[in-house]
Amino acid sequence: MSDMTDHAPLDRSRLAALHARELGAFRAARPRSAALAEQARAHLPGGVPMSWMVKWPGDFPVFVDRAQGAHFTCVDGIDHIDLCLGDTGAMMGHSPGPTVEAVLAQLARGITTMLPTEDAIAVSTELSERFGLPYWQFTLTATDANRHAIRYARHLTGRRKVVVHDYCYHGSVDETFATLDAAGRTTSRRNNIGPPVDPSETTHVVEFNDVDGLERALAEGDVAAILVEPALTNIGIVLPHAGYHAAVRELATSHGALLINDETHTICAGPGGVTRAEDLHPDFLVIGKSIGGGIPCGTFGFTAEVADRIARSVDLEDIDVGGIGGTLAGNGLSMAAMRATLEQVMTQDAFDHMVPLAQAWADGVQAGIDSVAAPWHVTRLGARAEYNFSAEPPRNGREAHDADDFELQQYLHLYALNRGILLTPFHNMALMSPSTTRGDVDAHTVMFDECLRELFSRP
Repeated sequence: MSDMTDHAPLDRSRLAALHARELGAFRAARPRSAALAEQARAHLPGGVPMSWMVKWPGDFPVFVDRAQGAHFTCVDGIDHIDLCLGDTGAMMGHSPGPTVEAVLAQLARGITTMLPTEDAIAVSTELSERFGLPYWQFTLTATDANRHAIRYARHLTGRRKVVVHDYCYHGSVDETFATLDAAGRTTSRRNNIGPPVDPSETTHVVEFNDVDGLERALAEGDVAAILVEPALTNIGIVLPHAGYHAAVRELATSHGALLINDETHTICAGPGGVTRAEDLHPDFLVIGKSIGGGIPCGTFGFTAEVADRIARSVDLEDIDVGGIGGTLAGNGLSMAAMRATLEQVMTQDAFDHMVPLAQAWADGVQAGIDSVAAPWHVTRLGARAEYNFSAEPPRNGREAHDADDFELQQYLHLYALNRGILLTPFHNMALMSPSTTRGDVDAHTVMFDECLRELFSRP
């Protein structure tokens, strides 16, 4: 319980002073990263290979020298506990042994041929057993898989719109960069870069956990697909209310829309994600990132009924030019990585190790919050946990968004980074891997408690 039941509100001037101190410590500890960042700016905008990398805390990104398991070492020789893990891409740890061995063997046999390998059979069989969908196709990213599933849904239903949740995340799928305005109308999200059309032409946005709102959107009669994460994950973890997924499934069926579950992040719930844990029954399922152990991959599965409808409606002559595919899709290297990762790394035993660690991390964070009576909360989903700046867990993406505090978030992330702990830059998320140890978790608990006691200390 808290020993400071009436703490003062967060002092913004104190936050600014502490942040300035941490920036100075960051610069002093990382001269090699600073030099590389300056060199990188000659040909990389912002000094980074992709624009979102400028969002890391600090004046420049930390350049990585090597990563293994649940740790990485930067070019300045500093060891870091990695609780970001590639924002799920390295959820099974950096360079897991079985995946590396399989990839090295496949490199010598051929990387990409536009022809199948035996691994494709093994991977599709394993995915079918995990998620309950019999048919699978492969891409290089979950974004591509989402795009393909949406295209098929439009093709099969003859409808043009997609339903998504407010503040969802499905990669760079155009239809998902939409939000609700103050009047409850679908509009473009802030800083949506170069949308091809107004999102209201392609998308209905509804709040997560809002069954009535979903039913109103479906009643328009123009919805081809409902694209959902079984739990919101990129705006803070927002969990479904009891019965919500059953209602979504029932409404999709009754209104003739196809249901797409995107498990790319929610695979943290277990070997079969939330779909298996909650016995969900989507028409399509999308996943990427983690199942290749770090090698780029993506896949989407679908029901026998969907497979039959596709087979009867897509001509062989045009099967390669209809917007589904890519010459590197299903390449031998990705298939070898997925087979090894699924069969030998992403196992039930791995989750039996990871999930208790996530609970211990959440308990440690909650203890830190309680010690200063901060009006924050912690939420966990399987091997993933996150703290948010509101007293109660949000019911939907809007509530999670409104509780965010970018200035505070940047400080907390920088404080952790200066003490050798990496969190995901976009939110306050920690992810456990098979290589994560209780010592790693305890180090975060100590750091977080010290951080909050200093931040909320009284004069």
